[in-house]
Amino acid sequence: MSDPNYYAHLYNEYDKKPRRIHVLDSTLREGEQHPGVTFTNKQRIQIAWMLDYFGVDQIEISPVVSEDHFEATKTIIKQGLKADIVAHVRALKEDVDVALKCDPKWTATYLGISDIHLKDKLRITREEALRRAVETVEYAKSHGLKMRFTVEDGSRADPEFLLKVCKAIEEAGVDRISLPDTVGIMRPKGMFNFVKMVKEKIKVPLDVHCHNDIGLAVANAFAGVDAGADQIHTTIDGVGERTGIPSLAEVAVAMTYLYKSPNDFRLDMLTDLSRLIEEYTGIVPYDSKPLVGPTAYKHKAGTHLSAILRNPAAYEPIPPRVVGNRRKIVFGELAGKGGSAYLMSLLGLPKNDEQAKAVAAGLKNLRMGDLLEIPLDGKLERKIINDAKSSKD
Repeated sequence: MSDPNYYAHLYNEYDKKPRRIHVLDSTLREGEQHPGVTFTNKQRIQIAWMLDYFGVDQIEISPVVSEDHFEATKTIIKQGLKADIVAHVRALKEDVDVALKCDPKWTATYLGISDIHLKDKLRITREEALRRAVETVEYAKSHGLKMRFTVEDGSRADPEFLLKVCKAIEEAGVDRISLPDTVGIMRPKGMFNFVKMVKEKIKVPLDVHCHNDIGLAVANAFAGVDAGADQIHTTIDGVGERTGIPSLAEVAVAMTYLYKSPNDFRLDMLTDLSRLIEEYTGIVPYDSKPLVGPTAYKHKAGTHLSAILRNPAAYEPIPPRVVGNRRKIVFGELAGKGGSAYLMSLLGLPKNDEQAKAVAAGLKNLRMGDLLEIPLDGKLERKIINDAKSSKD
């Protein structure tokens, strides 16, 4: 069978005509809420250009944070990028006025609607919140803006009040509604139920904005998609408030390979985007970060090395070149006969099974852990695969 993932795809139950899932990237808004992170305007503009070239649908930035953010928002909007630039502001008319000065097509507002946000953060009643939400949407729409409204902390809000707000802003003309799990408290089944409840009552398209406080942001985002949402909010490397939101790399690859969404992402940019954010922020992705991490494509165990040298798909669902990463094999005390034989060939040593076993035993007896890493890509990778096939024949 040509596709090693074929049977896994059967469990995934792909639609015959997959629907398109959209991506809003919030690196320039949510990403700058990560402690210690701030970009210069030149960096913001470069990030916007790269995200647009990568293929995201919308890019979010807040012009009300500072004068620099205001200027960056205006400048990025003037670039004429393919992606929508979404000016993110509070649900206040004066904030919408600031957004209007940037000449955007899209704006987004947010308002906490859970009881704890209403009582202890905003100090307003439900009635006041409902009125503010409707007035803000009507004000933005009266100025010709497309509008997304985020019902902040919606996953902890009274469902009846949540639906009341959603229906009211839908009637006021809102173009999208974002359903957030603001404190990352949902499990995937809960996020599915949350989004499904709204989807059954509301006709406007839905976004999901999931936080990663318990490590379920990506799973929850796709649970929301399964329930009917059609746009996921991401940041590069998942940076954001506290533990952040879904990583662009994981979302884009899952959309492409697990959901078959007909996006036009340039996935080979993902590792470069990760490295760019690392350079600008000093935040180094943890080694085993999926897809873009330094060890995402490193293979170490003896049985793994032996399989990888014959066919990398044995332990790689997505080839590293697809996401701009590199495959490496690690030699040390876990190396077996197959890996040791390959190491001997690299060193120009004659090899046979007994010598390979002896080298493997020697590596183990050294008890020095990992001794050597070697990249496997390009011509070298093809040579290894061809040699393995020849020896098998």
